[in-house]
Amino acid sequence: MKFTSKRTLSRRLAALYVKMAQAYSKAAPSDFTCEGCAQNCCVSYFQHHTHIEWHYLWEGMNALPEDKRAEYLARAQENVERTREALARGEVPKVMCPVNDDGKCGLYEHRMMICRLYGVPNVVIGRAGLQQFPGCPRCMELVQGPEYGRVDRTSLYKELAQLEMEFLGSRRNQVPRVDLTLSEMLVAGPPRL
Repeated sequence: MKFTSKRTLSRRLAALYVKMAQAYSKAAPSDFTCEGCAQNCCVSYFQHHTHIEWHYLWEGMNALPEDKRAEYLARAQENVERTREALARGEVPKVMCPVNDDGKCGLYEHRMMICRLYGVPNVVIGRAGLQQFPGCPRCMELVQGPEYGRVDRTSLYKELAQLEMEFLGSRRNQVPRVDLTLSEMLVAGPPRL
């Protein structure tokens, strides 16, 4: 596999994120908003799985003013501790994302795939066959009828997997798998490859 620069891969990931936004907007009802949602996905326990998205997240962090970056890192450290405590109690963690500023994402352009696609009805075709997800509770209240579509994540996942393989290059079988929350990615610093 030929070498592709991280800058080029970041641009391709940004283009993939545009495709995700287009798919999301086709599936989401026009009046769908997260404002005031009691089950806000920003407090959901999501783990992320790609080095390239981790790297891209840090591109966004590094573009922030130093004081804002320090604030997010402090919040992330607190979140990691609170998450570990909840898991130790056998609970699903419910902690606010460290880059959420009063309901707005402070790294909106650099947010992860799950942050971009969560909420709307979607399907994935994989080794286990067709998996269907109805969307978040708020979206399910609004989606009543055939006029609403579903995001088919299959091609989006495949493209992300291809970018991940190119990002890792010859190291792809030598680096540990990613299974980290966004807070853990921030506390750990950029991926070391």
